[in-house]
Amino acid sequence: MRSITGAIMLKKIFLTTLLVFIAAVSAAYAQDQKPVFHIMNLDGVITAPSAKYVAERLEDAKQAGAEGLIILMDTPGGLDTAMRDIAKSILNAPLPVIVYVYPSGARAASAGVIIAQAAHIAAMAPGTNIGAAHPVAIGIGGPAEMDKNMSKKVENDAAAYARSIAKIRGRSEEWVEKAVRKSESITADEALKLKVIDIVAPDIEKLLAAIDQREVTVSGKTRKISAANAVTQSKKMGTRQGILSAISNPNIAYLLLLIGLAGLYFEFSTPGAILPGVIGGISLLLAFFGLSTLPVNYTGILLIVFSIILFIAEIKIMSHGMLTVGGVISLALGSFLLFETPEPALRLSLQVLVPAVLVASGFFIVVIWLAVKAQMRKHYSGTESMIEAQGEAVTDINGEGKVFFQGEYWTAQSDQFIPRGAKVKIRAVSGLKLTVEETKKEKNN
Repeated sequence: MRSITGAIMLKKIFLTTLLVFIAAVSAAYAQDQKPVFHIMNLDGVITAPSAKYVAERLEDAKQAGAEGLIILMDTPGGLDTAMRDIAKSILNAPLPVIVYVYPSGARAASAGVIIAQAAHIAAMAPGTNIGAAHPVAIGIGGPAEMDKNMSKKVENDAAAYARSIAKIRGRSEEWVEKAVRKSESITADEALKLKVIDIVAPDIEKLLAAIDQREVTVSGKTRKISAANAVTQSKKMGTRQGILSAISNPNIAYLLLLIGLAGLYFEFSTPGAILPGVIGGISLLLAFFGLSTLPVNYTGILLIVFSIILFIAEIKIMSHGMLTVGGVISLALGSFLLFETPEPALRLSLQVLVPAVLVASGFFIVVIWLAVKAQMRKHYSGTESMIEAQGEAVTDINGEGKVFFQGEYWTAQSDQFIPRGAKVKIRAVSGLKLTVEETKKEKNN
């Protein structure tokens, strides 16, 4: 009995020790499980690739089980459709999204205002600003100058959209409406005071400390953010998204358009070069993608294409440079009209536009000059090279005779009598018979 009782006691002691050990390991493991926040950058103009990039980063953060996603934003604004897609993604995000206007000197202008308001937590660094969200600055497509009724409708729609998002997040609806209707812009400290944002933090570490244990509503449920001892993982834009985002920049799309047209023009003017045609075709396809994401004025595209037609016509028709001048003017006008929006971020930079027009015009002018020069140059092969060349009569030519030309004897004909030994000039070639006349020098003798 004692042995049985001893065995039972040993089992109890062993199980108790095992449970204590498991509990200690679990506690230690739980302490090592630090919250993880993914960080992404949203810089520059807000376009369709930007919206897709945000959606992909949200999905990545969800799949990785991250505690939240921090969006470091610095934008002058962008397209209305892209801004709404980003706001929709954030509003329906499966985890907390913190939009942080960072670093100092950054801004959340135009579309950036709405994106910041859609975030579960909106934060700004000192020295940043937010505002100027009037609908024309948000990049709404359509004519740059709208009639008053349409302008009012667009403004009312943008104001209602901004107020609805601010209401969801419990922020200042009044100020957001002012930002839309009056393009009001404020500093980080003013935004915090007016309850436009939730936090002003100088860096990400201070931001994480400020949001720790804050409650937010995610997918209709209240959730407390755990940011103590958090680990951050920066998620850079992939190569594919980086290329698409770069192409969507109006300056890059414009340069690709010019390179594409120049490549095809060079290929058509000098058939067989191949490489310019390949580069031109690829550049045009990339340009068409970029232009499809931007508020393009098709009159501008037609003017640019018309300029290429004029440059090609200059080679075929001797206009003494008038077609070339028309092509340069058409190229310049098309470039200025290419993007139809008052939003500076979506327009061509003059620092890109002016040099590009000058270089492109110079390129076409040089190619035209070379092509015309080649057409006017004397031929050095075939029957064309024989015209105006000189030979020598080896017999009297009285209607018909023989001449010596380039080491060969040719049958020659002439309307005038040409004595043997006279120098002759070839006027025409018909098969193996030459039409000649005595040179003036010989006539004077």
